[in-house]
Parts: sequence; C-alpha cells; structure tokens
Amino acid sequence: MSGSPDVPSGEDSLIARYFKPLATDPGAFGLVDDAAAIPAGADDLVVNTDAIVEGVHYLPDDPPDTIARKALRVNLSDLAAKGAAPAGFLLTLALRQKDEAWLAAFAAGLGEDAASFGCPLLGGDTVSTPGPVMISVTAWGRVPRGRMVHRFGARPGDRVMVTGTIGDAALGLRILQGKATIAALAGDPAARDMLVGRYRVPQPRSALAAAVRDFATASMDVSDGLAGDLTKLCAASNVTADIQLSHVPISSAAAKLLAAGAAQLETLISGGDDYEILCTVPAAQCDAFRAAAGAAGVAVADLGAIVDGTHAPRFLDEQGRQVSLQRLSYSHF
Repeated sequence: MSGSPDVPSGEDSLIARYFKPLATDPGAFGLVDDAAAIPAGADDLVVNTDAIVEGVHYLPDDPPDTIARKALRVNLSDLAAKGAAPAGFLLTLALRQKDEAWLAAFAAGLGEDAASFGCPLLGGDTVSTPGPVMISVTAWGRVPRGRMVHRFGARPGDRVMVTGTIGDAALGLRILQGKATIAALAGDPAARDMLVGRYRVPQPRSALAAAVRDFATASMDVSDGLAGDLTKLCAASNVTADIQLSHVPISSAAAKLLAAGAAQLETLISGGDDYEILCTVPAAQCDAFRAAAGAAGVAVADLGAIVDGTHAPRFLDEQGRQVSLQRLSYSHF
C-alpha cells in the first residue's frame, strides 16, 4: 500500500511549513485539527473555514443554489465532526461579474440552508476576480467548554465508525464529467440523480454532533477520501487501523456500478466530497453510539479497529489479505 501516516499530503506539508509556526494560540491546536476553539463563557466557539473554487470543488454549470448549499454545508460538516452546533457564518465571494440571476438563485439556496441548519449569515465580503469564482465560508459553532472532539485522540481498541455511504460523490462527479460510469446507469435516472446530488449538495451530519461529542475519542469529516482522511486521523493520534473493506457502506447505485465493472472500490474510498463523519468510539460504547445515531436518523457503520503502530492503516479483503491502494485521497498540491 502506498502512503504513510507520517508522509503528509502536499496541502498538509504546505500548512506545516509556512503557517503552523504562526498558530501560537493554544486554541489553534497546532493546525493539526479541522477547527479552532475560542473560550466564550460556558461554551467554546468552534471556528472553521473552507473555500470552494469553480472547476475544483464544483463545475461551472452547476446550479447556483447547489453551489451556495455546498459552500455552507462543507463547513457545517466540519462543525458536526467536532461535536459543535452551528452558530453563524461569514461569507466571502470572489466573482468575475455581477450576474443578477445567478446571485438571486445563489442567495435563495444559501438562505434556505442558513435557516434550515440554524446558522445565520453574520457578514462577509464581496470582491471581483479575473479568475474562477471562489466562495469562502467561515463558520462558528458552540460546544460546552473543553468538549470539542479533535482529529487526534483515537486509542488502540477503539472502533472506526463512519456515517452514511462512501463514494457516491466521486461517482456523481464522474457522471457529470461524462465518464464511462454514466453508461452503466442508462435506464436508471433515479440512481444517476442521487449520485449527482451527493456531489453537488452534501449532507452534513449535524444531527449527530451531540453523539460525536458524547462518545467519540477522535473525529473528522471525510472531505478528501475515506482512505486518506483515516490516514490523517491515525497520524494525528499516533496509531493505525485495520479496516475491513467489505464493511465500507456503499449505496445501491454504487454497488450496481461496482458489479458492472464501471467503478472500482478504490475510487469510492479515495474519492473526495463524501462529507460523512469518520470517528473512533471505544468498543464498550459502540452500542450506545449506534443507538444515539439511530435516534438522530443517521446510519453508521463499523469499519474495523484502531491498533498500535505508526504505519499506514491496512485495508483488508474478506480473506484478511491487505489490499494495496495506489491513491489514498484527493490532494490540492
């Protein structure tokens, strides 16, 4: 298997080299986490920021309301993985031109999601750019003091849990790009629309935030790919994991594409944009975590175990053999 927990991605290397030395406040956690924490009365404010860029995170002809929803939801996904309830957000728009129809649809979608998730717009900035459109959201959430769940903290014996299904968004992107995947779904428009929808409009697991806070020892959202993000979580925690590939939850549409040979399992677990929660839970508390997830209406799956070691997580087939992965995740650099 290629890759190692102590060999960071290009993006991680850039952050560690240039910006980690600037993050001197204890609440920044050395930039090894997905968010910072700022004391605020009885709570901590959990702060995170993510940007989406035209041609990188969404396609130029994606509907503007879905672009707006994705911009907010990828940040809400981070908050949920930290165990935080949304509190508000700032928005920065870098636009090539003022397109009134585009902006009206964008604002409508953004407003609906802000109301639905209880995360109001608090301010921001709008600028012009000659390059691709860029939308940046900085979101705030609240947790009881000291209760934010970190990327680090996983311990040997913990179970590796993930919400929802994995790989749908990667397949949805392939469909939109006109790749071979689309032919295998001819005659099944519902499956096609579901996969495309998973790429365009992720579902942040905000309803699971309290359960993550109560039971998880470490947590992050799956944005760049399950395999790569698990590797990051293990590296931050100084542990590794044994993962059963047959336990990775996949949708019926993804299963249909795998069976037809139109997609590979590696594509599903290394593709980005899932925005599911990946967390570790002590084995003795897994039943309680599952019950809390069920009450929240969120499906969870047990992928395997955290074990001692600093080598890359092992991905095992049904015979217990290690499967070599050529690519762990999406990387910007």
